[in-house]
Amino acid sequence: MSRIWTVESDADYEAWRQVRIAVLPHERCPSVAELRELETPERLLVLAELDGVVVAHGLADRSNEAGRGGISPRVVPAARRRGVGTRLLEVLADHLGALGFHAAGCTVDDEGSVEFARRFGFVETGRQVEQVRRIGAEPWPDKPSEYEIVSVAERPELWPLAYEQVALTTFPDMDVQFPMDVSAQEWATDWINDPAAMFVAVAGDQVIGVAGLLLDTDKPERAEVAYTGVRREWRGKAVGSTLKRTSMAWAAEHGITEIYTWTQEGNANMRRLNEHLGFTYGIVSVNVRAELPLKFPEQPGS
Repeated sequence: MSRIWTVESDADYEAWRQVRIAVLPHERCPSVAELRELETPERLLVLAELDGVVVAHGLADRSNEAGRGGISPRVVPAARRRGVGTRLLEVLADHLGALGFHAAGCTVDDEGSVEFARRFGFVETGRQVEQVRRIGAEPWPDKPSEYEIVSVAERPELWPLAYEQVALTTFPDMDVQFPMDVSAQEWATDWINDPAAMFVAVAGDQVIGVAGLLLDTDKPERAEVAYTGVRREWRGKAVGSTLKRTSMAWAAEHGITEIYTWTQEGNANMRRLNEHLGFTYGIVSVNVRAELPLKFPEQPGS
């Protein structure tokens, strides 16, 4: 017998985190405090238990891609093929439909999850590749002459400017099927979790580039590379590599031994930059999308 309920208490949030960590051990998971900060009226987090044990969780929310919702039913491997994932998907899809979305998308990392998604009409829309870099003795880059590199901790007023002057101008360059739709509030909460680990490049009164790290409280020795963007007129001047080398040197000084990033398959320029900086390749993640409402197989006796 399974039961599904909405996440409310800190204990619920921690249980939700533990499912994600079990299913996606290679990705950082937001802390309870971060998850609380991300709460909006549109966002739904749920838990599912089987025979009194939490075995799955789900998330439904507005996506960063314009015009669609994001949907993520996740079931720990030992509890799959017992109907929990299908029940979760129904709850999450109904939530997105009630919000007025006509399409839903998610990312799946293994063949079993890909096959599950296909059963309900999801089709592949793209892929992301993981790139990984071991951190050793990382030298700080030479100080550039045309611009300055500072952390957001040093100049917090630059983070909103980075959204306006870098993020909004570089999001269109991402290799995604639909335009990115990220609000200023989301930029301030989802895209940074430690201002000391985030860096911006500044030329005069303009922010021209951004890069940094998202720290992992569960695995402090490992960090995810945050959004990296450089304004078009400043490309080809080593701004991106200088920002990334700065974050790598910072990582080395703060006990981080590995960093990783996800890059769209079509974003060859960023993959080449990461290769130049010593990143190697990890797993491949599949982006899938389906029109709403989803079609669920009829249950016996229905």
